[in-house]
Amino acid sequence: MRTISAIEITKKVRELCISAACILEPDVAAALRTARDTEQSPLGKEVLGQIIDNFEIAGKEGVPMCQDTGISVFFIDIGREAVIDGSLADAVNEGVRQGYKDGYLRKSVCHPLTRVNTGDNTPAIIHTSIVDGDRLTIKFAPKGAGSENMSRLKMLKPSEGPIGIKTFVLETIREAGGNPCPPIVVGVGIGGSFEVSAILSKKALLRKVGAPNPDPEVNAMEVELLGLINELGIGPMGFGGTVTALGVHIETHPCHIASLPVAINIQCHAGRHKEVVI
Repeated sequence: MRTISAIEITKKVRELCISAACILEPDVAAALRTARDTEQSPLGKEVLGQIIDNFEIAGKEGVPMCQDTGISVFFIDIGREAVIDGSLADAVNEGVRQGYKDGYLRKSVCHPLTRVNTGDNTPAIIHTSIVDGDRLTIKFAPKGAGSENMSRLKMLKPSEGPIGIKTFVLETIREAGGNPCPPIVVGVGIGGSFEVSAILSKKALLRKVGAPNPDPEVNAMEVELLGLINELGIGPMGFGGTVTALGVHIETHPCHIASLPVAINIQCHAGRHKEVVI
């Protein structure tokens, strides 16, 4: 067994919070530059140029690329041969607390009814999985409300099948319009149960932009949906154009014969995600 220090987890989480807010991952940056080069609308191309200028300045100056520095979402894989010398949740939350304070990041977490701010962007949302090995893999995504609020979940009838899924996705994106700050990345969770489909849709956003699902049938739907979404004409920041989405990522899970849960989680053009292995 290998012991992992809770103090080290806190340190890494702090670094992830600050880095994710200020430095865009290479896959997202590359996708945005490709979008600028392929966008047919002059206005859309100009908007994409401004988006690129913004994240380049943020990276150079160490400032957040967006004022909404999000709610802290973690997917953590825990090796079955690893032992943490303390509470994982406490270590992660302390890292968030330090990162948002030291990075001068906006604290956006509040009580759902009273709307009183917790003051330090905690508690974080933490999803854990037990995996082989003795390592701890922390995947972090600060999720802004503009895109999160445009997300949807629907319990389809099994008879609606792939056509019903694609119709639901397109209706959701069309209704969202410019609100989630396109060009967007669309995470789709299909199957499982009510809650599993939602988690799958969020987890899908952590894939590198455009990385295909290994299942050929699922990947074919990803490619088809990306084309259909970009035909909607919403364009960068909703000003019209040929690039509304940078990618569509679908994750699936077997489901009950009588149900077909489908969740859609939308990510804005600032597709912030970071990962560290301890």
